[in-house]
Amino acid sequence: MPLTAVARLADLPPGKAKQVVAQGAVLALYNVGGMVYATDGTCLHRGGPLGEGDLDGRIVTCPLHGWTYDVTSGQSHVNPMARLRTFRVVVEDGEVKVDL
Repeated sequence: MPLTAVARLADLPPGKAKQVVAQGAVLALYNVGGMVYATDGTCLHRGGPLGEGDLDGRIVTCPLHGWTYDVTSGQSHVNPMARLRTFRVVVEDGEVKVDL
């Protein structure tokens, strides 16, 4: 399946998250020390926008109620049964592309 361009790397500095919509899917992008990761952009607790959350290393905190997730695996630190869907990311020529 072809990759979908969702953002420019220049718009996602290290240590930051960004919410995007691509092909109807709400995604959160994260730049962890130069590596870009993508997960579902909606918190599993109450639907908060994870791309607007605080990123501390590999951990994003939902801005609504504080649920935390490891952005590399999607695993919730609050509920061991909750895991976000993750997506393969490729950065090419300054574009962030996601395998939807």
